[in-house]
Amino acid sequence: MPAATEPVADGRVGRVGAALAGLRSAAAFLTIVPVPLAARPDGGFADAPAWFPLIGAAIGAAAGGVRAGLEPIVGRPAATGLAMVVIAVITGALHLDGLADSADGLGVRGDRSHRLEVMRDSANGTFGTLALVLWGLVTFAALASVSARQCLELLIAAAACGRWLGVVHGRLLAPARGDGLGSAFSPGPVQVGVGAMFAVAASLLALGPAHGAIVFAAALAAGAVFSGFAHSAYGGQTGDTIGACVVLAETAAILAGVAVLSA
Repeated sequence: MPAATEPVADGRVGRVGAALAGLRSAAAFLTIVPVPLAARPDGGFADAPAWFPLIGAAIGAAAGGVRAGLEPIVGRPAATGLAMVVIAVITGALHLDGLADSADGLGVRGDRSHRLEVMRDSANGTFGTLALVLWGLVTFAALASVSARQCLELLIAAAACGRWLGVVHGRLLAPARGDGLGSAFSPGPVQVGVGAMFAVAASLLALGPAHGAIVFAAALAAGAVFSGFAHSAYGGQTGDTIGACVVLAETAAILAGVAVLSA
């Protein structure tokens, strides 16, 4: 009998090991936190997308915690600004860079191939800079308008939803080119489904059923609209459009949350 159950036990251990490898890979990819990767050729990245919303929720909690902890000391505006700095620093500005590059791609004349070439340029152009400034102004104004607790809850939900929409974006659209991050990012339906459960759970637990559902729906709508736009403008997804989708979905979730919390 023990011999007959060994394959089952080994299978469970293997699944747990793959899940933990994916979690570590997701944390290493989405943050600057030094995380040891699994001893696999891909470092566990194939299993990482399912965990993106959970890592997003942790990023939101860190930023919201800074806002809550520093507000009594430096005041609401400065604490809000520092919370946004935390988001940028802890992620290595990964998604913001994607937003800027995607915006630069739209600011040029020419066909899709020319847009994609402009997006490769590491230097921010006028449109990329404008996109970052607008993100900063809108996000700051929205988060500064709610209490520290509401900001914490909202950032947890929005950051989780935004990163899930990045996974969905990578699933729905074919790569716009044959190289780069986008070409290697191909989450499966199971990863999208597990990620959805994490995103929904983060939204409902942080904000409650009614507000959480609205925030999730706003992020979903923004991600869907941008994905359709990216398909038309760029011919598919790239690493930059995935990052832009994360930021835009997260921002839409924040705005929707502020609207319902202020009602």
